[in-house]
Amino acid sequence: MAIMNPYNYSKPRNHLNMAKPVNAVPSGNGGPKPNGNPSMDQYLENKIISAKPEELTYMLYEGLVKFIKKAKMNLETKKYDQVNANTQRAQAIVDELRSTLNMEIPMAESMDALYEYLGYKLLNANIDKDEALFDEAIEIAEDFKETWRKAFDLK
Repeated sequence: MAIMNPYNYSKPRNHLNMAKPVNAVPSGNGGPKPNGNPSMDQYLENKIISAKPEELTYMLYEGLVKFIKKAKMNLETKKYDQVNANTQRAQAIVDELRSTLNMEIPMAESMDALYEYLGYKLLNANIDKDEALFDEAIEIAEDFKETWRKAFDLK
């Protein structure tokens, strides 16, 4: 049975900009280096460029889970600026997933509602610095990731 992909990959990517380094760290010569490892950045760029659309969506889910978990870890160590930064990155991924939904497919409406709910949980978790809300967000994101992995037989 074929799985209908609820995403419209022809839409422009509004929320994620891979061209600009997010975590620039100073290099030995005083200039910023993207993520501190140019070869890793090249590897990731090649992985993204060569990935099938379903794999790109899976990568977004992986990033979503990663950033929510980072936010929760930073909450535990009271690094509130990092809680905010990682939560905002997770919210940007949710926004990207929502913006690429193909609303002509009925399942997309349900997914959009779930993404809206997830975004609401992330917003409140960030504002209230509430570990339980981060836990709920992680559970939802991991469910999306695992369902997508199984549906498209990834990894």
